[in-house]
Amino acid sequence: MLDTAPTNSADIITHPVLEIANIEVIYNHVILVLKGVSLSVPKGGITALLGGNGAGKTTTLKAISNLLHSERGEVTKGSIRYHGESTANLMPADLVKKGVIQVMEGRHCFEHLTIEENLMTGAYTRRDGRTKVSDDLEMVYTYFPRLKERRKSQAGYTSGGEQQMCAIGRALMSRPETVLLDEPSMGLAPQLVEEIFGIVKDLNEREGVTFLLAEQNTNVALRFAHYGYILESGRVVMDGPAAELRENPDVKEFYLGMSDEGRKSYRNVRSYRRRKRWLG
Repeated sequence: MLDTAPTNSADIITHPVLEIANIEVIYNHVILVLKGVSLSVPKGGITALLGGNGAGKTTTLKAISNLLHSERGEVTKGSIRYHGESTANLMPADLVKKGVIQVMEGRHCFEHLTIEENLMTGAYTRRDGRTKVSDDLEMVYTYFPRLKERRKSQAGYTSGGEQQMCAIGRALMSRPETVLLDEPSMGLAPQLVEEIFGIVKDLNEREGVTFLLAEQNTNVALRFAHYGYILESGRVVMDGPAAELRENPDVKEFYLGMSDEGRKSYRNVRSYRRRKRWLG
């Protein structure tokens, strides 16, 4: 099993494990993508990073996991701290060893490897013995029984949902404390989305894994998260407990397609965007 334990609600409120303070990210030395983003991820919680395509969600996750340099991006202002220590000079592999791992958007798997071989690559950096690795493999199969059924199948021949499960399971094999989960619902049928978010909830409650998830599906994310931040054009425009965001009139209208009068058409919602309170 993972070396983390479920935390109570008081821990979730008072013990941030990851703190991002006023960061700016620039690509190619000229393109400003994030503009003073600040957020706090509490230990043992599920925090949702919400917003449409291009809002800056993936860039925020890559800034945390130090994966920007491969795309000619860099954090030019602000700070990112994990357990109070700056991550600025750490390599992505160093962060994995410290317990932070990112599950990339798009269900990246090694297509030519089997499901089980993919999972075992997640344990590559571990030095705690085969027995513990085998125990964690069984733990992953407990949460993802479909992966156990398909463990000898090449990943490239499995479904999109199975590949997403494989990507999450591979991350768990590194024994993470914190998982950065990028667009887990992308391209999946609603039933699979519910299944995967349900497993995330179970991992959080039973194993104590902290999640920061970037998600366009605001409705699903706010049902499973404890706290949410909404990004627009590289800025945090709203944040709060997930239950409060679900009831916020602006969130209902602009992100859930609902208003006090009921569901609105997407065409009409688009025409109202200029009236968002946070845009002035």
